[in-house]
Amino acid sequence: MKKILMMAFMLTTAVSTFAQNEAKPYFSPKEMPNMLKWCPAPPDTIGAAFTYDIMQYMWGKEMRNNKERADIAVRDAVYSLECIFQEFSEPFGLQMSKEDTPEIYTLLRDAKVTCEIMTGWPKYYYKRKRPFMRFNEPTMTPNDEPSLRRNGSYPSGHTALGWTTALLLSEINPERADTILARGMMYGESRVIVGAHWQSDVDAGRLAASVLYAHMHTSDRFLEQMRRARQEFRSKKVK
Repeated sequence: MKKILMMAFMLTTAVSTFAQNEAKPYFSPKEMPNMLKWCPAPPDTIGAAFTYDIMQYMWGKEMRNNKERADIAVRDAVYSLECIFQEFSEPFGLQMSKEDTPEIYTLLRDAKVTCEIMTGWPKYYYKRKRPFMRFNEPTMTPNDEPSLRRNGSYPSGHTALGWTTALLLSEINPERADTILARGMMYGESRVIVGAHWQSDVDAGRLAASVLYAHMHTSDRFLEQMRRARQEFRSKKVK
């Protein structure tokens, strides 16, 4: 029964993501690694792992006192390719947009919906409560709270997207890998700072992204799009 529910959910997710901005996932749901089979379940409410989650939640609240970092965290909460381009263009070393870098845009657009297929089912399966719900405290993004309450916390979809983006952009421009990856780490940390995710959600999101990154390299369509993205970057760089 669980397998039937999983496939129905993933099929629905695939159909909805395919319709978003003409995005085309690199894999069907059946072709994706199933996180329930290899990613640890979220920590229960006792033990060292959950204690660490609570400590990191408190750390995140402290970081809100740093206005510059808090502002970045709020910007990172906007789940969109536009946000990704805005935040990663500087560390990447090139201004990215749908118009200016269409091949890089297509690569990241299709990677985004592929991420959503991978993380969507465990979110639905675990239905983990987010930290702001458990502590009954506000987040830094109050307008997001109604939708966050309806969406499972584990793993972090924002983090999966941010870390996948960092890995892909580092492959396109390896000379800037250090700054790109540093920004990717910050993107995940932002979810803890705003109060939307536990640290273990973020860790699972990075793990999901790393597995997805490796898996995408088995797709001929992905490899061709990556080739086009790298060629586009090189042509822009020499101008």
